[in-house]
Amino acid sequence: MPKVTEEHRLARRAQIVAAARTCVLEEGFHKTTMADVIRASGLSAGAVYGYFKSKEEIVGAIAEDALSTIDELFENLLATDEPLTPLAALEATIDHVVLVAERPGGDVTRVALQAWAEALRNDSIREVAREKYCRLREHFLEIARRAQADGTLDPDVAPEDVAAVMFGMVPGFVLQRLLIGDVSPATYKAGLRALLRS
Repeated sequence: MPKVTEEHRLARRAQIVAAARTCVLEEGFHKTTMADVIRASGLSAGAVYGYFKSKEEIVGAIAEDALSTIDELFENLLATDEPLTPLAALEATIDHVVLVAERPGGDVTRVALQAWAEALRNDSIREVAREKYCRLREHFLEIARRAQADGTLDPDVAPEDVAAVMFGMVPGFVLQRLLIGDVSPATYKAGLRALLRS
C-alpha cells in the first residue's frame, strides 16, 4: 500500500473544510450534518471521520483557516520598526476581514456569524470560538503594548482594556456588513478615524 504524503493529507483536509464551509453557507449551521459534509466532499465517511470526529471540529478548522491569515497579517504589521497605532492596526484588520470574506469558497464571516450564535448554547463551539478569538485579542494586546512603547498610546491605560475594545470593533464591522449591509471598509474606517482622533 503506498504511503500517504503530508501534502496529500493537507489537501484532503482542505477538501473537507471547503465542503463543510459550502454546506454551512448553503444550509446553515443547524441543518448541516456530517452526512452533508461527507456527501459534499466526495470522500468516504471513513476518510472524513479520519480527519474530523464532529461538526464542531470542522467549525474549529474553518475558524483556524480564517485566523491563520490574521496571524500572518499581524506578523507583518509587527515586523516593522515604524510606530504602529491601534487605528492603523484596526484599519489593516478591517481590510483583511473583507479580503478573507471575498476569497473563493464562500464568505467565512457568514460561517463565523452562525458559529457565534451557536456558541451561546453549545459548549464545544463556545470553547472553539473562545480559543480562536482570544488569539485574535492577543494580537491586539501586542499592538497596544507596542503603541505604548512607541508613545502613540496613553501609557496610563491598561493595554488589555485597549485590546478588548479593538477586538470588539471587528465583530461590529462584520455584523453590520452582513446584517445591515450599508457598511463598507471605507465607511467603517472613516468612522474609526473620526472616533479615535477626536
